[in-house]
Amino acid sequence: MNSAIKRLQEQKEGSQPENVQEFRKDVRKSVMNTRGFATDIGVLAKNMTRLNVVSNLGAGDPVDFYKFRVTNKGEATLGQIGDEGVNVQLMNKYGLVVADSNKDAGDKYENFKKLMEGELTLDRGDYTLRIAREKGVDKNEAKNYAVQLSMGTYTKDFDTVAKQPRKGENPFQMSAGQQEMLSGLNAALQNMRSMPTGQSGTQKLLGSFNIFV
Repeated sequence: MNSAIKRLQEQKEGSQPENVQEFRKDVRKSVMNTRGFATDIGVLAKNMTRLNVVSNLGAGDPVDFYKFRVTNKGEATLGQIGDEGVNVQLMNKYGLVVADSNKDAGDKYENFKKLMEGELTLDRGDYTLRIAREKGVDKNEAKNYAVQLSMGTYTKDFDTVAKQPRKGENPFQMSAGQQEMLSGLNAALQNMRSMPTGQSGTQKLLGSFNIFV
């Protein structure tokens, strides 16, 4: 993966406008290989942001998903570098494939070529990148990749380095903040159950404020 990061950095330095703010986050991919657990790589805003993601398909890791949001309708550009044998698909919010790097994908492959050339128009909304091995590639063969999304020029450059999930990680385990929120909701429910009957709407609302004091 380090080689993919280096190549992406070289590509960025060769074409980067002046006065660009750079941001980077290191994240862990989910152990769940589904679109619903896609890694968030940010917001693609026309003439404002560029999104970069660097990662790899580890041995036995079948697919990676990355989600992002497009804020303005416009022509998007996708850049891809890394090992051979990697398939990239762009999916809309309904999970339908919009563009596919598979040469046998017909119109979806034509859309992928347009996307690589900056000629594919994307509407506002949520999208997902699906990255997997091409058919026939050994599932235990690790594959490094880096993908870049832009829409016009940009002033903010966002890098996401997506690492493999921790062993034994439970995707359904709640964070401390989520646990605190759940406790607050349970307390609110108990408070409402303990309110005397016959209260007006205003009295119930005023009583509810005690939960948060």
